[in-house]
Amino acid sequence: MRTEQDLPTVAAFDFDGTLTYMDSLLPFLHAVAGTRRFTRDLVVLSPTLLAYKRGRLSNDEAKQQVLAHFLGGRELVSLEQIVHHFIQQTLPYLLRRRALQRLAWHQRQNHRCILVSASLELYLKPWAENMGFMEVLGSHLELTSAGVLTGRLSGKNCYGEEKPRRLAALLGDRRCYRLYAYGDSKGDQALLDYADYAYYRQFPMESRF
Repeated sequence: MRTEQDLPTVAAFDFDGTLTYMDSLLPFLHAVAGTRRFTRDLVVLSPTLLAYKRGRLSNDEAKQQVLAHFLGGRELVSLEQIVHHFIQQTLPYLLRRRALQRLAWHQRQNHRCILVSASLELYLKPWAENMGFMEVLGSHLELTSAGVLTGRLSGKNCYGEEKPRRLAALLGDRRCYRLYAYGDSKGDQALLDYADYAYYRQFPMESRF
């Protein structure tokens, strides 16, 4: 009979605020827009951001408005160099050393490491591949047939209940694997509740087998 010790192990990491010190979306949009336009557009979007901060606008609604403003109408191919530069020059300075040490520990145990984030797969996927993650579950941008971004998400924002739902769709029966989960915000709570070993804003020094 299969015991818990025999089960394969999965480690699911949130990205923003968990593997990083701060949100990565705004720095990415800064890289896309340039300093002058980014600063100007933040002023334009300040009512949206204030409504979100005060709880009058959901995470999904606020994010859609921000993405539409910065990315709507852009050709995907025009962002490739920006994505590459962002991954090489900006993301390394946002990463938590202790978080990367925990990721490396899971990888040494041959655990299946999955990035589960509300941030955009546009830059998460190439970064995560370089870091040795096996899968990335993030937010998808909608494209036209001509390769132009609409500014909308394709499918749901990978936030809240969507995180365990996406894991379940990928991995199947929850009883067939042991799950570690790492998060830092209310958007990760559903993922943490789904796990056998949940870590909120912490990374243990020792394993928990």
